[in-house]
Amino acid sequence: MEYKDTLNLPQTSFPIKFNFRDREPQLLEHWSGENIYGLIQKKGHDKYVLHDGPPYPNGDIHLGHALNKILKDIVVKFRSMEGYSVPFVPGWDCHGLPIETQLLKELSVRRSSLSVYEFRQKCREYALKYVETQKEEFKRLGIFGRWDAPYLTLNPEYEAGVIELFGIMADKGYIFKSLKPIHWCPSCETALAEAEIEYEDDESPSIFVRFDVKSAADVPHAEHLRHASFIIWTTTPWTLPSNVAIAVHPEFEYAFVENNGHTYVIAKELVEPSAKSMGWTDSKITGSAKGAELEGIVCSHPFIDRDSIVVMDEFVTLETGTGCVHIAPGHGEEDFKVGLKYKLPIVMPVDPKGCFTSEVPFLEGTHVWKANPIVLEKLKEKGALLSSEKMKHQYPHCWRCKRPVIFRATEQWFVSVDHDGLRSKALKEIEKTKWFPAWGQNRIGSMVEGRPDWCISRQRSWGIPIPAFYCKKCGIPNYKGKFNKAVVDMASKEGTDAWFVKEASDILPKGLKCEKCGGAEFEKETDIMDVWLESGSSHFAVLRSDEKTFSWPADLYLEGSDQHRGWFQSSLLLSLAGNGAAPFKTVLTHGFMVDADREKISKSKSGGYEKPQTAEAYVKKYGADVVRLWVASQDFRNDIIVSEERINKVGETYRGIRNALRYQLSNLYDFDPERHAVAADQLTGLDRWILGEFARLEAEVVAAYEASEFHVVYQKLSQFVAVELSAVYHDVIKDRLYTDPAASRRRRSTQTTLHRLVAGLCQLWSPILVFTADEAWEFIPGKPTACVHLSHWQARGLQCETAEIATWQNLFALRQLALPALEQARQAKQIGKSLEARLTISGRGALMAAAADDGEALRELLNVSALELVDRAEDPPTVAVTRAAGQKCERCWHWKTDIGAHPQHPTLCRRCVEAVEQRAV
Repeated sequence: MEYKDTLNLPQTSFPIKFNFRDREPQLLEHWSGENIYGLIQKKGHDKYVLHDGPPYPNGDIHLGHALNKILKDIVVKFRSMEGYSVPFVPGWDCHGLPIETQLLKELSVRRSSLSVYEFRQKCREYALKYVETQKEEFKRLGIFGRWDAPYLTLNPEYEAGVIELFGIMADKGYIFKSLKPIHWCPSCETALAEAEIEYEDDESPSIFVRFDVKSAADVPHAEHLRHASFIIWTTTPWTLPSNVAIAVHPEFEYAFVENNGHTYVIAKELVEPSAKSMGWTDSKITGSAKGAELEGIVCSHPFIDRDSIVVMDEFVTLETGTGCVHIAPGHGEEDFKVGLKYKLPIVMPVDPKGCFTSEVPFLEGTHVWKANPIVLEKLKEKGALLSSEKMKHQYPHCWRCKRPVIFRATEQWFVSVDHDGLRSKALKEIEKTKWFPAWGQNRIGSMVEGRPDWCISRQRSWGIPIPAFYCKKCGIPNYKGKFNKAVVDMASKEGTDAWFVKEASDILPKGLKCEKCGGAEFEKETDIMDVWLESGSSHFAVLRSDEKTFSWPADLYLEGSDQHRGWFQSSLLLSLAGNGAAPFKTVLTHGFMVDADREKISKSKSGGYEKPQTAEAYVKKYGADVVRLWVASQDFRNDIIVSEERINKVGETYRGIRNALRYQLSNLYDFDPERHAVAADQLTGLDRWILGEFARLEAEVVAAYEASEFHVVYQKLSQFVAVELSAVYHDVIKDRLYTDPAASRRRRSTQTTLHRLVAGLCQLWSPILVFTADEAWEFIPGKPTACVHLSHWQARGLQCETAEIATWQNLFALRQLALPALEQARQAKQIGKSLEARLTISGRGALMAAAADDGEALRELLNVSALELVDRAEDPPTVAVTRAAGQKCERCWHWKTDIGAHPQHPTLCRRCVEAVEQRAV
């Protein structure tokens, strides 16, 4: 007889290698055909809503997109497994400059050659093309969601929702139009909001300029000031043509400094550094005055026939410069406020392209970035330039074109952040919201605390129009009540493209009159809305508009940390203004994918070498599950470095996980849980030990999922698989699984344990390893659901008594003492394999008591053929290794003294004889 044929050797069709290129798409097709996402929504009663922030459909998804959607999917699948109904409706932000920019690159045509309507149609086609592309790429990552009906900001119902919210806010007084200086991108020719500004290092001229006093009558110290000059410092010489004032701080002490026979006014604390910068070597202070005493002095503009008035404001600091600040109300927020206070003229000689107008003849047609050297030459010509050098500093740049922006006073639409206490309400809601990481609260709080009014108008074509009608008679904009409702009705039926082809009279109901003068003829606004207003309205246009699918507010918003000043903030302000509460309960942020040089990976970045851009490239090479496992392995609260080495390392972990699942499944080929399962109190001590360890693991993993600490989930699960399972339990149970009688209680106990373990592991891994967990789930006998993602979380470990836990801790302590002795015996060639050994452990105390209570368990843990325990006063216990007595069993390879006792099986031990004869029955 071939005794090897009588062994209970593992059997399974679950492949050792994951053919992800074929298997993952097959599972995706299966899930789609079976409507797994739809079935998941039906199984839960309470809702858990993770609201998706919309990316731009302007290219293939990169690893940053993959990170974001995978993290969301982990949350969705875990909460679903907990029993919630977790609707996940993906969205896309389809309007705005990113779409226009990419489209124009691909079209290779001049924007002016197309009508607004034609251009919008091409933008729509472009956006929808990439919505479909990105949708398939996200689905390939195993992301569950309502892919057949996502929310798109270009859909008529969404556009109508945004316009309706605009109207609600307008009726409440949050919306206004005003002349104010705003960030303006000359390259994109549009206004920008704070969220669209990035700060980069830039080099600018650093200059000191004299403004000669023209009139100092009726002010103290007139005798010092009659022939004096104020000195200003600036890094934007091109703004000097717009200067109308010089600001001083009312409380600062200003010195009258004599140098080379002339008197200059400088803040006293800044005299020394200013003199050094200007190269003064022989200067002296002849007097001083408080800033408040200088108010009203009239200076001459250095090269324009215009007065520059000395004014007071507390924004002036002593950090840099001279304490005398050049004021151009058209080119700065603080300057503008000073201008309003003193009723100063707002000079704006710069057109939308960033070029000077005829208002400054010597600069007419010159771009602001080329104007600096011309202005410096003019200052030199007038003898007003005291010093000039280059300096590097942080300067605002456009988020899209990456070019420097300017402050430019224009008529724009705004959301008032202080109307009806909106700012203070936002700060209170920020305190009530849970932020992960916790520092997010301070970050967004400081941004809201210091932000200006929100500029919401853009001078572009692709977006939702500002729904305002200008009265032809009096010129005021009408945008509330019935005016807004008319646009909502139009958008919901036809979309906002209709705005650009219809006349105002075609949109408005007949008989509607101007709110101010009663005029009946109107012109439409040509500006469109800021895309942040569009996307930030999603809580209203999506969540509030579909109460059957969603609950409000959302349980979770999850995006990159840049959204503290973007989507999180716009959503918060709009929700508070429109709904009176924050749209979220919890906000979780992640870092960015960066390359080895810690450069952020995004579509708008490029370098001198190829960077890992598309997620598809990594999915093709490693499979979606390994990419997901790698994402989960990272502490996403920080930036994540992308490298082949790191992903390959996670790939090795994946293979260990897959091998462990395969081992467990392969030993369940003859196990039917309905007929063969062993009750928990009848399991062997070793099986109860691993299930006790698994119970501890389950609690820790679930807690980590709850806290969104997915890297902790990865660490704990992968460590358990590698250590407690693969290095210990799986290794120890091979003998009982393979050589015990197939139906023996000990083998059925272990199969019961493996069944519980593999089901539990599939569930615990399923939010991360979406394909592998479901593939393995298919092979589990008696599984409760056809798909792991339809299963409800059920703890499968067991809680052991304290005494039982202590016993096994002592047994493992003895094992740790014995293993080095076995290794020494092997190296000394005293034994070969550990089954050739007989161990004698001598000692007394708790460790020996545990061994005495279950010596067979200890022998099995050590995988030796014989074990003797000797009661002797030795602490710690000592271990002696000798060769085991008897002969080697042909079937189980244990060395036994009972071999030959059965005449029909002279080479087998008693246990193997029993197994062979039972198998023959």
